[in-house]
Formats: sequence, C-alpha cells, structure tokens
Amino acid sequence: MERLKNKIAIVTGSSSGIGKAMAVRFAQEGATVVVAARRFYKCEETVAQIQAAGGTAVPLQTDVADECQVEQLMAETVRRFQRIDILVNNAGIFGGRRLAETSTEAFDEVMNTNVRGTFFCCRAGFTQMKKQGGGTIINMSSVAGVQAWSGTGTYSASKHAILALSKSLADEGRAYHIKVSAICPGGVADELVDGTVDERARSEKIDPFDIAETALYLACLGPQAVVHQIVVDRIGADW
Repeated sequence: MERLKNKIAIVTGSSSGIGKAMAVRFAQEGATVVVAARRFYKCEETVAQIQAAGGTAVPLQTDVADECQVEQLMAETVRRFQRIDILVNNAGIFGGRRLAETSTEAFDEVMNTNVRGTFFCCRAGFTQMKKQGGGTIINMSSVAGVQAWSGTGTYSASKHAILALSKSLADEGRAYHIKVSAICPGGVADELVDGTVDERARSEKIDPFDIAETALYLACLGPQAVVHQIVVDRIGADW
C-alpha cells in the first residue's frame, strides 16, 4: 500500500536515527522524500538506501539553525516539486548539564538548533502550505517536553518550547487546512536505525521505526482529523 503516493515530504535531521527511519518509511509508502541534514554525505547515504529499495528521495544539505539555509531548503523543494505536503521538523541536539553548570554557549547551541531551527522551518513551511491550500507539519518534541529531570533543564526547555510552537501553529493553521502535530518520544535506539529487527527488539530503548510509524500515522490522517500531541515512551518508564 502506498499511502503517501504523490506526496512531497521534507524530513530534517534525516541522515541518521529517527529522521532516517521516517524518511525510509515515508518513501516505502510512496512519498518523494527530501532528506535534509547538516552532513551531506550522510544525506546521500540515506538517499541511496531509499533508492536501492525502489523509493524516491533527494539530498539537500541543511543546517536548520541557519535561517538562510532553511529558506533555501523550502525554496529548492518547491522549485523541484511545486509543493510541500509533509514537513517533519526532526533535527535537534541534546546538550546542557545541571543548570548551574551549563554555559551560555551550550544553552545557546541547543536553543539555536532545537527552538530557532524548528521555528525557521515551521515559518517557511507554513507559508508555503498556506499558498498551496494545506499540508501537515510534524514537530519532534520529547517526553522531556512534558516533563523535566535534573540535568535536562536546557534540553527540556527547548522541547517544551517546541510544544508551545506546535500548539500555537495548529490554531493558526486550522483556517488554511494545515495540520500541526507533535511527537514526544522517550529514549530511542537511534544507533540501531540500520540494525536488524532482532537487534532493535533486544534493545531496552524504543525502536526508531516505531516513531516512524507514529509519524506515518499522523501524515495519513483524513482531512477532518488531527492529533495534536502523541507521547511514545518505553514500557515501564517512570515519568
């Protein structure tokens, strides 16, 4: 079944981990996927993997913390494919320590990528979707976006901010048939995205393809349905 046939999807941070899993699954369902990340050679590797399986994808090197690069990503996608149907803002980094020990530089680095990067992508993607009459935006928050623990203050603050951006944009997008959702995963086995099914099953972390299936579910919802927030945590996690 090709549930995303003829859809154009951008997935940021899709050269590895959760983003790569989402790019692969979207392509399997018929989408043309724009693989966007900072490391171009890793983007090319993801694209090659998708193409080897019969899917369609293109690599576009993008640092989401750079406003100009985000604008270029959106413009180039529209130039090639005329539209953006699905935008997944997955690019993000972890950083910071206990707040009293966190440097301003470390705080800014996390905020620049996680919050400003998501903002830049949401703004540019929303603008295009408004022009074309609709679309779906999926933002990656975290269980740290609905909770916080010692040592996670900076990262958690960035993920809380992403939830706020998502909720506000969902309200703004309703009139334009733009749906905005947020996924809040717990600990994901990013390093096993290219592992075997058995290797991922043995991990105590969440399978990255489970998060990809969650994103796929959101991307495939009918025109009258929207899910604003999904928390996907590990069995037995205490939060």
